[in-house]
Amino acid sequence: MAYLGNQPSNNFVSLKRQVITGNGGSSYTLDHSVASVNDVAIFVNNVRQDPATYSISGTALTLGGTISSSDSCYVIFLGQALQTVTPATGTVTNAMLGETITVAKGGTGLTSGFKNGITMAQQWRLTADTNQGINAVVSTNWEINDNTGYSTLGTGLTESSGVFTFPSTGIYDITMSVRITQDSGDGSSNIIGQFFISSSADNAFLISCNNQGGTQNGTGSVLFNVTNTSTHKFRFLTSSFSGTTRLRGNGTRNDTHFTVIRLGDSV
Repeated sequence: MAYLGNQPSNNFVSLKRQVITGNGGSSYTLDHSVASVNDVAIFVNNVRQDPATYSISGTALTLGGTISSSDSCYVIFLGQALQTVTPATGTVTNAMLGETITVAKGGTGLTSGFKNGITMAQQWRLTADTNQGINAVVSTNWEINDNTGYSTLGTGLTESSGVFTFPSTGIYDITMSVRITQDSGDGSSNIIGQFFISSSADNAFLISCNNQGGTQNGTGSVLFNVTNTSTHKFRFLTSSFSGTTRLRGNGTRNDTHFTVIRLGDSV
């Protein structure tokens, strides 16, 4: 059989039907919103009602009289046929997806609006040697990486006397790489990554140097669940440093440095 225009997607369609149980009143809620009283056929005790006797506003139906639970009442939706039609490829627009879709379909729109995505990443380093023969917080010579090609993602950390404060709550990955030159008389010289929550300090990782009279590199990392930016901070300390043992720093490359990345929301 030939068709004028597009051939229907389905051979059979059926009209939607809703059974209404009376509650002694005249006001009821339809399963589907309609634009006009003529879009439905209403039957009470198998008698079709005149559209002039009832009113509809969206899904709000007001009958011309009251019905009880013993009455038979049902609605046939004349303007809403039940069928499944698959849209053609490339025909679905952003507007058709509904108000809950807040980013454009395709491309970076699929990731740019996600709440839990990576929104912050930053790198700090020592610009010069520090803490020679001193066991204390590494409180001087910090700078944000300023090499060509570097860029902080989002709002970065702030630092005061070696204590670092986070820009927002979240779970952060802190990874540190150190370069230590050790005095020939020292045994094991360490740098400690330390969480500092209010007045309580907790050692999160330790990097040791056991190269007496030489220079050694080491790394350490930890995840920090920051639930309050006012109380949850971190810092680095030197331990068992004496004589000429020191942390190495350089203002043009990453000797002693750390990277911090916000992985997602705090828990």
